[in-house]
Amino acid sequence: MSLSVGIIGLGEVAQLMHLPLLADDTRFTISAISDVSNELMEYIGDRYGVAKGYAAASDLIADRSLDAIFILTPDHLHADLLSEAMQAGKHVFIEKPVCLNKHQIPVLLEEQKHCSGVVFVGYMRRYSRSFLALKDRMPDLANIRHVRIRDIIREASYFTRQTRPVVRGADVPQEIIKEGQQRTSAMLREIMGEDASEDQLRAYQVLTGLSSHSFSAMRDLLGMPKAVSYAKQHGGETVMVLFDYGHFTALYEAVISDIAEFDAGIEVLTQHERYQVTYDTPYIRNLPTQLSITRSTDEQTTKEVIGPSYEDPFQIELDAFYKAIKDGEFYETTLTDAANDLALFADVGQKFLNNNWLNSVV
Repeated sequence: MSLSVGIIGLGEVAQLMHLPLLADDTRFTISAISDVSNELMEYIGDRYGVAKGYAAASDLIADRSLDAIFILTPDHLHADLLSEAMQAGKHVFIEKPVCLNKHQIPVLLEEQKHCSGVVFVGYMRRYSRSFLALKDRMPDLANIRHVRIRDIIREASYFTRQTRPVVRGADVPQEIIKEGQQRTSAMLREIMGEDASEDQLRAYQVLTGLSSHSFSAMRDLLGMPKAVSYAKQHGGETVMVLFDYGHFTALYEAVISDIAEFDAGIEVLTQHERYQVTYDTPYIRNLPTQLSITRSTDEQTTKEVIGPSYEDPFQIELDAFYKAIKDGEFYETTLTDAANDLALFADVGQKFLNNNWLNSVV
C-alpha cells in the first residue's frame, strides 16, 4: 500500500525534483496539493492527476487521509507549517533550511517530543553516492591537515531555462508577496540585528540556502567545529568562512556569479592523501558525481576513482524517507541534526557584522 502524500508549495524544487520522483514511485501517491497560486494548483493538478487542491495549507495538513506532508514552500513559512504538521501527527519531509533562524528551533524540538511521525530534513547532497562513499572511506580526524568546501555556482534559472522550465503562477496577490518579504526580513534581522546592511542580510540568506548543504555535509564528516574563526562577505553573494577544528581548519567558499558553471565539492587532505567529492547542478537530474582519492608515497602516486554515479540523490533521499516511515530505519537528517546548522548560521552571521581578523581570532 502506498503512502498518501500532500505537497505544500509547488515552485521550483517541487516541479523539478519532488513531483516527478513521487509520481514515478509506486510507494507514494500524490493525493493533495496546496499553493498560494490557484493557477499553479490547476496546472499541477492536471499534470499529475491530483484531485484535491487546497488554497490554505492548514486545510491540507488537516486532511486525515494524508500520511505524509512535503513542505516545499519559501523558507519563512517552514517553521509554522512544520509545527502545524507535527501537531497533526503527520510524517513530514521538509526542505532545508528547516527554518530561518535559531530562535525558532527550541519550540519545534519541544513539539517534536509529542509527535510520533518522522521529521525528515531535505539535505540531498548527504545522500549522494559519492558523499556516502567518502563517509565510508574517511581518514581518522587526527590525520586530517586541511578541509576545503566550496560552492562556486550560477543560479538555477540559467540551467532550467534550457532544460525544464519552471511554471510560475501569475495570480499571487501582492499583499501575500509583501507579507512574505516582511516576515523574511524580520526573521533575518532577529539574528543579524536592525543595523545589518542589505548585503549582510543577503549573505545570511546564502548561508541558509546554498551553504546549508555544505555545512550539513561538513558536520556529517567532521562533527561540529570548535568555533567559527573568521567569516567575511562581499556584496552578499561572495562568502568565506574559516571553521576551527583544533589541529586543522575547514575553509568554506561560496560565490554566486553569472559564470555558467556549477563547481561544488569537498576536499579532505592528510599528509599523504587527498579525498575529493564533486557535485554538479542538481537542477539537471542525474548528472554524475564521483569521489577521487589520490595517495602518495616516496616512490609513487596512485589515484582511485569511485564513480561516476548517475543515481539521483533526491531519489536516494526519498528512499530513506520511505524506509524511516515504513520500516523505522535510522536516518541522520533529523530536526535535531538541522538545529546545528542554524547555530552555525548565527555564528557566521555575527562574524559578518564584526569581521576584523584580529578580533575574530583572539
